[in-house]
Amino acid sequence: MSARGEAVVDPKLANEHVFGTFPLLKKERFWSALDFTWVNTALAIATWAFLVGGSTALLVGFEAGIAAMLIGNAIGLCFMVLASVVASQRWGSEQYTLLRGAFGVVGVGIIVFTVILVTEMGWSSLLAVMAGRATSQVAATFAGTDLGQYGPVVTIGGLVAILIAWWVLSRGPVTIGRFNAIIAPGLAVVTVIMMVFLVVNTSWDALFTASPIAPFDDPTLNFMVAVEFNVGVGVSWYPVMGSLARMTRSRKAAVWPAYGALLVATLIAQIVGMAAALTLGDSDPTVWMVPFGGAILGAAVLIFIAFANITSMSSIVYSTILAIRQSSGGLLAKVPWKVLTASFFIVPAIMTFFPQFMYEQFMIFVSVSGAFLTAVCGIAVADYFVLRKQRVDLRELHLGQRGTLYAFAGGINWAGLIALVAGAAFYLWLYNPITLETQAVFSVITASLPAAIVAAVVYLALSAVLYRGRATEVVR
Repeated sequence: MSARGEAVVDPKLANEHVFGTFPLLKKERFWSALDFTWVNTALAIATWAFLVGGSTALLVGFEAGIAAMLIGNAIGLCFMVLASVVASQRWGSEQYTLLRGAFGVVGVGIIVFTVILVTEMGWSSLLAVMAGRATSQVAATFAGTDLGQYGPVVTIGGLVAILIAWWVLSRGPVTIGRFNAIIAPGLAVVTVIMMVFLVVNTSWDALFTASPIAPFDDPTLNFMVAVEFNVGVGVSWYPVMGSLARMTRSRKAAVWPAYGALLVATLIAQIVGMAAALTLGDSDPTVWMVPFGGAILGAAVLIFIAFANITSMSSIVYSTILAIRQSSGGLLAKVPWKVLTASFFIVPAIMTFFPQFMYEQFMIFVSVSGAFLTAVCGIAVADYFVLRKQRVDLRELHLGQRGTLYAFAGGINWAGLIALVAGAAFYLWLYNPITLETQAVFSVITASLPAAIVAAVVYLALSAVLYRGRATEVVR
């Protein structure tokens, strides 16, 4: 115990407890509500949030955009918190272990090595590219020349960002938390500075009267697509938050920072990005920060934003590597943490050579991944709150196929996998983000909420048919 009576994590336990092999005991949890707030704030105010605001501005104006972002993020974060944070904090296990009841050990592995891996590699690639763009703009400022938005310096900067992120990540969540405690307050200040620059260099009249950049002909459809896009942004936190929430000291220290900090910080950054896109034609602060802030201040802000992206990458990859290790069936259990984390960054490193692709496909990436993550959240909520009534047998859960309560034929709970496909298919039927085809009812109910409900109902129905009575056997 520390002098203040706080639990101190033994570094020798890190590989087994903090890195996810066993559930964390209450005395081993070291993040307070304030710590977790800083972590979530640093995650939320990375430059991807500005890009979300700019993407929203493609469809709607300023006032409608604020409404769409508020509604979408509020709904998406609600799904995400209920599906991951609540259970992970209570039981001290990361959300992928807790999914074994809904999908089975092998079923969770299938999800992790498809949906989760692709989603988190995509976000990590985007963050690296954005850090590279900030690096390029800073270099161009001091070199006095234009290096291009997608030039080789962007790739070099992205690769350096990945290397630093790996270094932070390799030292575990304690180091991640310490960096975020420094970065998050600074990001709040930086965001205020950017808002001041926007207000000084534009007018409120121009902002409120600005037209959407590339809307559809139907105003209602524009608003609903913007809402749906932001729901996908909120849900996209699912692969990260459960594994982080397990390190908090209480449910209040987990739930309120996970919802409130992400909602408020994300909205502030998104509003800045949207305002910049509507009035300046570009939401990315790496483009307009130096012209507005000047060489010294603008470059300093960009350097800080680039480092914030690095800490965001570290937090994202931490949770994903835990999932990969736990879902590998023992194949990766003995692989050193540093080696395993380094291997994850191979694909993001390759994607830094194609920075323009990452930007152009951003909305499609968020929406398609959101279709599957929404279904996963719906199933997770139905499994934990409805089927199992918040009761978990931790020993059996971690035994998996070697136990009885969470063992399924072939390691797959077919009720979960079929429900996942059904929910995602229903989402893509209501709204196809690739072809932009929608059903008429989409303009009333969107796609995420119905997809989550369909996935949950199908899961509960199939569980009753295929595994009657299994959930009632679960004890604390």
